[in-house]
Amino acid sequence: MSDRTPMLAQPIRPPSLGRAVACLGFFLLGAVVGAAGALVQPGWFPGGLLLALAGEAGLVLGAAQVTRGRAGGVAAAAGWMLAVVLLTASRPEGDFLFAAGSGSYLFLLGGIGVAVMCATFARVRQPDGGPVRLGK
Repeated sequence: MSDRTPMLAQPIRPPSLGRAVACLGFFLLGAVVGAAGALVQPGWFPGGLLLALAGEAGLVLGAAQVTRGRAGGVAAAAGWMLAVVLLTASRPEGDFLFAAGSGSYLFLLGGIGVAVMCATFARVRQPDGGPVRLGK
């Protein structure tokens, strides 16, 4: 296909190995940030919650910038969500990490909202070529 073909009309190319490894690394880093945020947010209630959410936002935005697309941000957000969802489950002994309080719910729902916003607001790569006008 020529380089004048719109990006959506071009065939799908598999991701490069480096990009796939970066996304896997951001997934694991997202899980670490999620676990750390779960431990920090109840410690210093307003400040810990804000610190945990800011750390997640920085990771998701940074991952999207490094991969120059939404894939890195989505990978980091998926790792964060997986870790947090696994930490919300209670153990057979009755132990749990999240208390039934407003801070825990704000961390869970606010973290999901922050992840979605940061992953979708990330700048994506623009198609190559000049501006195209219909009918020309």
